[in-house]
Amino acid sequence: MAGIAGTCSAGLLFKGRDSGANGAASLVQYNGLRPVETLHVAPPRNNLAGVISASARKCGKIKAVASPTISAPKREKDPKKRVVITGMGLVSVFGNNIDTFYNKLLEGESGISLIDRFDASSFSVRFAGQIRNFSSQGYIDGKNDRRLDDCWRYCIVAGKRALEDANLGSEVLDTMDKTRIGVLVGTGMGGISVFSNGVEALVQKGYKKITPFFIPYSITNMGSALLAIDTGLMGPNYSISTACATANYCFYAAANHIRRGEADIMVVGGTEAAVMPTGVGGFIACRALSQRNEEPKRASRPWDKGRDGFVMGEGAGVLIMESLEHALKRGANIIAEYLGGAVTCDAHHMTDPRSDGLGVSSCISKSLEDAGVSPEEVNYVNAHATSTLAGDLAEVNAIKKVFKDTSGIKMNGTKSMIGHGLGAAGGLEAIATIKAITTGWLHPTINQDNMEPDVTIDTVPNVKKQHEVNVAISNSFGFGGHNSVVVFAPFTP
Repeated sequence: MAGIAGTCSAGLLFKGRDSGANGAASLVQYNGLRPVETLHVAPPRNNLAGVISASARKCGKIKAVASPTISAPKREKDPKKRVVITGMGLVSVFGNNIDTFYNKLLEGESGISLIDRFDASSFSVRFAGQIRNFSSQGYIDGKNDRRLDDCWRYCIVAGKRALEDANLGSEVLDTMDKTRIGVLVGTGMGGISVFSNGVEALVQKGYKKITPFFIPYSITNMGSALLAIDTGLMGPNYSISTACATANYCFYAAANHIRRGEADIMVVGGTEAAVMPTGVGGFIACRALSQRNEEPKRASRPWDKGRDGFVMGEGAGVLIMESLEHALKRGANIIAEYLGGAVTCDAHHMTDPRSDGLGVSSCISKSLEDAGVSPEEVNYVNAHATSTLAGDLAEVNAIKKVFKDTSGIKMNGTKSMIGHGLGAAGGLEAIATIKAITTGWLHPTINQDNMEPDVTIDTVPNVKKQHEVNVAISNSFGFGGHNSVVVFAPFTP
């Protein structure tokens, strides 16, 4: 069910059938250097693999036409429709404090280490951006805390910390119309630990030993639901699962609820907790992960020639998005402004990006149109930059298509330090983007030793840089060809 929902783009090729016996399907990675070992899987029913293969081939022939260049519309002026950021909360490999998180990023510190949450000694990949010493004290009562999947623990803590940051504690919320405050926190994988434990109980002990919390704590909507139950927020409430594009999809949808007048405030972001045997093992099976077990802190290296796959991460990142009118009325501290966003689909392949980059470049262009800004106004990109051979260059090529002159643009990769948070990635990176706006400092992209020659944009290699952000975009892309871009800027009345 939802516990095994989407994952994230990593440069794989899925071929319907090979010449092996019994029509077995094969999952093969072409990592840009060489094809590696073929993984055979059982033939699916009804020749589904052949259907997928044919579909992928057909999709590759789709003729897509880029939107004509038009003058960017003016930015939104209506305070009811302008969307501002009034609070932020997170759970990360660097802890739960926003300033500590960003200071660690500015220092170029890696949060990647060997996994010790479970015995990974027999795994071919034994490291990740694993969160340690997490505490939900003060946010979740002990009984529920023991039952919850970490995915929901991270969501609730990040969400409540964001509300606190926005001065929306329980006493304040009790004075407000809670039917106009919604929650939209998505996840790519859902409660995967609870799901895995339930399946194990079924196989080993029978269905009667399955916990009654198996289904509720596995499904992807439960993070938003639990946060609303705890806080009494009765506005729009659901989750979105678009693999590693999830959090940006949520920001885009939440902002539109506010713009349409359906909500005054949205608690919105992404959460994920897949650093566990099924999650790590699954991505190993996809051959998507870096295998630098001897130097894990140097494993995530976006745009570097030595990159060999992404590094798994986890956590949650949540923003409080609010109409400007409502924020001004209650005297909220306005941190930054959300200008717009967009979502598109490559319509090409389950895991590979389009070679022409059209899905990503059109998404960037549409986001700028929605934001009412021109490409020339953008001078910072928080890139998806997962450290995969195909994905990193495809993103750069798409950026170059939209921004003809990139000399004034700086671009960095947060994942080089915290790993790939999957459905939480866009939430954590939105916070990094907003902190870049408010501090005037960009964190480095670490492990930049031998750059790809095609990457001519300043990636802030290895050392932080001072940079006054005018307009920033944050990119997130996911398995299935899901593309998402959101646009932030300093708030000006």
